[in-house]
Amino acid sequence: MRIAVTGATGAVGCEVARALAGESGVRLVVRDVDKAARMGLPGEVHAADYGDVPALERALAGAEALFVVTGNPLRPEHDEHILAAAKAAGVRHAVKISWTAVADPTADDLVARWNRRSEELLRDSGLSWTVLRMRTPMSNALGWAASIRDEGVVRALGGADRTACVDPRDVAAVAVEALHGAEHAGRTYALTGPEPISVREQVEELAGVLQHPIRFEELTEEQAFARWCRRFPDEVARALLQGAQRRAAGASAAVEGTVAAVTGRAPANFARWAADHADRFRAR
Repeated sequence: MRIAVTGATGAVGCEVARALAGESGVRLVVRDVDKAARMGLPGEVHAADYGDVPALERALAGAEALFVVTGNPLRPEHDEHILAAAKAAGVRHAVKISWTAVADPTADDLVARWNRRSEELLRDSGLSWTVLRMRTPMSNALGWAASIRDEGVVRALGGADRTACVDPRDVAAVAVEALHGAEHAGRTYALTGPEPISVREQVEELAGVLQHPIRFEELTEEQAFARWCRRFPDEVARALLQGAQRRAAGASAAVEGTVAAVTGRAPANFARWAADHADRFRAR
């Protein structure tokens, strides 16, 4: 089967690309070809921006199945463009990354609404489809790497709040099964790690792996929001704050058994992820 992977330089997309290594006809759709080369990703690399439908059609030409990742809730047309290009290119089945918050009736922020809409677009596209609703990826911890290397500190909101975060490699493993198996068509899967873990506990795991102490500093909501506003538009920052508030209320702690049910193996815990990525946190 010829498979195309969008977002192939992202946290999950790169793991899908690696999991497909050795298969023929894998096409990696990226904006930054040089980044894909630096990452050493296997597959044919094709440059396309989500705003350019003709370029997407060329990148997807000949693909039978498609892994879909979009990342900007302020550009909902990106999902429309990818699906239009997929249909024009002859793609038959699409596997889409979404978020577990879609199923939370209390989640009505920008990101939750955008993901709900993108799922609807896929279901109404005429393509065969599978939706993967993932919990927070463990790779988000890489956002602490610079402060750990430079200061030995992690600053975050909600240090005691637990989330059943998931290893992107496990999400990729489910995605590969869904790309190949007709039995996954029309299914929506919630993907989590094996246990809920707090930010403080994640920091403790990283300290153990790195064999040196890491200080945790709790941010207030105002401090966290101000930090997000420096990186994102206000509406996105507000959605992140609302997500953190739901997490504080326990909305992210539930564990699902889907990874094991689909792949036949238990999902990785954070300790394993931290050990496998320790070099990213070490001083250079």
